[in-house]
Amino acid sequence: MARLRGDQLAGTATQVRAFLLVEAPGPWGEVALRDSRLPPATKGWLRAAAAATQVRVLLVRRPGRSGSTATRVFAVRTGEWCESTVLDRVGDVTSLDLSALGQGRSPGLTPWRDPLVLVCTHGRHDACCAERGRPVAAALFALRPEAVWECSHLGGDRFAGNVLVLPEGLGYGWVPEEAVPGFVDDLDQGLLTLDLLRGRATLPMAAQFAEVELRRSLGETRDDAVRCLGVSRHDDATRARFEVRGEVHELTVRTTPGPPAALTCGARRENPVPHHELIGSVRL
Repeated sequence: MARLRGDQLAGTATQVRAFLLVEAPGPWGEVALRDSRLPPATKGWLRAAAAATQVRVLLVRRPGRSGSTATRVFAVRTGEWCESTVLDRVGDVTSLDLSALGQGRSPGLTPWRDPLVLVCTHGRHDACCAERGRPVAAALFALRPEAVWECSHLGGDRFAGNVLVLPEGLGYGWVPEEAVPGFVDDLDQGLLTLDLLRGRATLPMAAQFAEVELRRSLGETRDDAVRCLGVSRHDDATRARFEVRGEVHELTVRTTPGPPAALTCGARRENPVPHHELIGSVRL
């Protein structure tokens, strides 16, 4: 239905400044933290700490649900760095300093230099994520097993298969299994796959849309070639400035609510579908 409506892909990634990834190989249930098989005290602590620190907690597992008795965790400051450690018991996650992570400081884990590629396969939240996400996760895992994890709900279920690349915070959607080899080649070369790019999680959604539009107009797919200088909002219009090859571009995007629609397979009510429109672009 999202495809039939012509829902926009660009400008739809959830804005998140910090992630905590917790390995949990078992089934997750409709709401991952609430319904997972983690110990009740651990689930309660994670939910409370996430709310207090604005750290997004995701459960992760290797494709095929293989796992060990130890628990791998990753602390990610989106767009900046990633740290990791292995806990003997999942309950030890309560010793992590989520306040530091939420404030952009190291929680004291070991620096992790390699990219993380997460694929939402949270089928109990939305069937599309399992049906479309798992083949993508398996194909990615076959090529880059050290980097790839299945993850719980990312947001934007209608865009399954959903992929998130960390620490860069690059969200991709409607990723088909057959696109995986090219996607991995782009990732290895530091390039963005623009046709599948939802946006950068460090930016508001309208600014994400602006970046994608700017890149398309310039034919620029190198991740490090475009730098956001600032974002401001006035009523329904967002202005975003970017530096590209020594030049500054300012784009203005208007965001308006579209007709209400069911945004997930299990939606109990309809919500407006936001629509982004580029209304101005100047080179300063």
